[in-house]
Amino acid sequence: MKKYKAMVLSCIDPRFQSKVFNYLKRKKLTGKYSSFTIAGGGIGVTANRFQKWHSTFWENLATSIKLHKITSLIVINHNDCGAAKIVNGKKKFNLSVENTIHKKSFIKIKKKLKKKYPNLKVSFKIMKV
Repeated sequence: MKKYKAMVLSCIDPRFQSKVFNYLKRKKLTGKYSSFTIAGGGIGVTANRFQKWHSTFWENLATSIKLHKITSLIVINHNDCGAAKIVNGKKKFNLSVENTIHKKSFIKIKKKLKKKYPNLKVSFKIMKV
């Protein structure tokens, strides 16, 4: 069985797909990652507003670790994120607020990974769309 290097968690936004693909290609990861795509990426798997989605991601990650022997998780979020706007509600929204929402999702993922999969490497990125 082919050994995969990483799992990539990213957003479903159509504006974002080629950017993620090209980024991973530059990192020489073509054919070496499994992909989990959900609205908001990291936000979708951590924000209370999307609670019902969380277990799906964590179960998928466990399966990817088992089947694909992944050694890292790459979380790629993007700016102008609709999920971040939903999480923010009707409060003031700007790039600073959005980046805080992204970073909070990263912190939650990192904390949970440290408990469940302490040997799994993790990296985070926020891209422009």
